[in-house]
Amino acid sequence: MEIIVVKNDQEGSEKAFEIIKAGLDNGEIKTLGLATGGTPLKLYAKMREAKLDVSDVSTVNLDEYVGLPADSPQSYHYYMEQELFSTLNFKETFLPNGMAEDLDAECDRYEQILADHPVDIQVLGIGTNAHIGFNEPGTPFSTKTHVVELTQETKDANKRYFEKEEDVPTHAVSMGIASIMAVKKVVLLAFGESKADAIQQMVEGPVTEDCPASVLQNHPNVTIIVDEAAASKLK
Repeated sequence: MEIIVVKNDQEGSEKAFEIIKAGLDNGEIKTLGLATGGTPLKLYAKMREAKLDVSDVSTVNLDEYVGLPADSPQSYHYYMEQELFSTLNFKETFLPNGMAEDLDAECDRYEQILADHPVDIQVLGIGTNAHIGFNEPGTPFSTKTHVVELTQETKDANKRYFEKEEDVPTHAVSMGIASIMAVKKVVLLAFGESKADAIQQMVEGPVTEDCPASVLQNHPNVTIIVDEAAASKLK
């Protein structure tokens, strides 16, 4: 694991952008793995501002809520369209379909997409409970793309995006931990004091399914970009 400590999320997003741009410039990135939520917003803004030519690059996303149509402002389809896809000319973009009638078949379909489009760099965030994607504590490390029941902690973290608490989806389709471990390189971003415990457990704790992100200790190519607050509990 390479750990890069920066002053703030602006500097961290700049660092992540430099890694992605270098991978695009040298032709390393044919498939880019993307995340959603608040953490990568400044990274995506930098990608928009740079007007990157990504016409021969495909994207895959980590996850999508179950039951939200693509045009729902809270869906990750909508988020990606707003933040990147409407601006940059990606060759093709893939997200799980949370509206699929047969969700098990959708998980199989998405896993095949990942097999056909091996991810060169995966942008990751981390939850306060150290989840990656929507893989909550206790998720087996062998899990591939699957349907996840969201924990109360995760629903609480996401309810700010919804008008009413009862509108927060209860399930999501997520790349599994084995799916994430299959990517060639991980760039994980974490900013703010609320992520400090998760970062400490991920980097210095035991590798255990109780701390999903700890599995990244076993990945051969991980760069962790954290601000001083998120790094504050590291030894």
